[in-house]
Amino acid sequence: MSHFPSSSICFIVIISILVSNSTLLCNGGKTSVYVRKAEKSVEMPLHSDVFQAPSGYNAPQQVHITQGDHVGKAVIVSWVTEDEPGSNTVVYWRENSKEKKKAMGNVYTYKFYNYTSGFIHHCTIRNLEYDTKYYYVVGDRNSMRKFWFTTPPQVGPDVPYTFGIMGDLGQTYASNITLTHYENNPEKGQAVLFVGDLSYADNHPNHDNVRWDTWARFVERSAAYQPWIWTAGNHEIDFAPEIGETKPFKPYTHRYHVPYRASQSTAPFWYSIKRASAYIIVLSSYSAYGKYTPQNQWLEQELPKVNRSETPWLIVLTHSPWYNSYNYHYMEGETMRVMYEPWFVEHKVDIVLSGHVHAYERSERVSNIAYNIMNGECRPVKDLSAPVYITIGDGGNIEGLANNMTEPQPEYSAYREASFGHAIFDIKNRTHARYSWHRNHDGYAVEADSMWFFNRFWHPVDESSQ
Repeated sequence: MSHFPSSSICFIVIISILVSNSTLLCNGGKTSVYVRKAEKSVEMPLHSDVFQAPSGYNAPQQVHITQGDHVGKAVIVSWVTEDEPGSNTVVYWRENSKEKKKAMGNVYTYKFYNYTSGFIHHCTIRNLEYDTKYYYVVGDRNSMRKFWFTTPPQVGPDVPYTFGIMGDLGQTYASNITLTHYENNPEKGQAVLFVGDLSYADNHPNHDNVRWDTWARFVERSAAYQPWIWTAGNHEIDFAPEIGETKPFKPYTHRYHVPYRASQSTAPFWYSIKRASAYIIVLSSYSAYGKYTPQNQWLEQELPKVNRSETPWLIVLTHSPWYNSYNYHYMEGETMRVMYEPWFVEHKVDIVLSGHVHAYERSERVSNIAYNIMNGECRPVKDLSAPVYITIGDGGNIEGLANNMTEPQPEYSAYREASFGHAIFDIKNRTHARYSWHRNHDGYAVEADSMWFFNRFWHPVDESSQ
């Protein structure tokens, strides 16, 4: 029998413990070992090239598109002209077609304190063909600008489609890295699910609305070519009675139109769309959602409409997270969770995307719906009918990273990291989708966190062992 010195035995025991712990971490509850260098978030100056207006008199700028109907056969094209209203017409045509069509839009302006907006155009192009590339032109004869987009495939259960996911973007140097990484990701998102907090104009004196203009010019390089699906965050409220601004969401609602009426919503802050094999529900954390409110009544009627044989993937966007293990915005999403979480479990929502907390976190499939005043059950439990909750408020905004985490890490938290980044949700068919999150400080294709999603309706097996 061999005899080991006591120091060797101690070394073996320590190694065994480390190996054991690393195995446990792989099964969930992981806080990333990557620690981003503490850096101040700095906004890019107004003269930055990413903010430059296009040349030419009254040239259209801040061009962006979003889905324009419920099923993906329409597109809302939006742009701004600075000098005069100019043309409110969009000329568009299918790739390899000589037949050009026109759609007429409307022009809006607004005032906010001492700011007067340019002329904001919104034009809905309807009756488009599925899975088709279109070119479109906005502007007058002397300042026309040409862009393109591709419509989604026809709605169906096994239609593959790839979504990019971003939130809390702002317009800092880090924001530019996030957008660049998304644009250069080889997985090539076809549309962006944006979970709120766009320009952060309200972080400036008098909610400087010039920063709404610069932000829209900044994201035009993506948002003019693929639809961004908008969610309103707290930085879109722009409620400032101290300067006489008492109408919430004024800049946001003038600049970013969404097809809310197509899903029988009564306000642009909550609505739904179908896109390929996904059914996307957008909710508002900052509109009334209690019993008897319009948002509550709409959602109660909306969820039973989802036909999982047609659109298997049920995705919800909201700004304030329901499960959050960072010491920021504590409990802000709790009342909405209490109201709506039982519905999400009942209808087997696949994934809930949120922002607000300026970091990244992915949950296990858990629910906290057992509690009542008699049973005292008040801890989240594993629930294979529940969504995965992803907090992705890590776009790069001026307020910086949320890097103070609660300890110990809760059991419901599968992975968390205080870094900026973006995510990809790549739907393969009705049963499988691949999800990946990419931190800014790695290469474009490096996955800092990833998992296979198994559809809750068609393939509701446990993914937590990945």
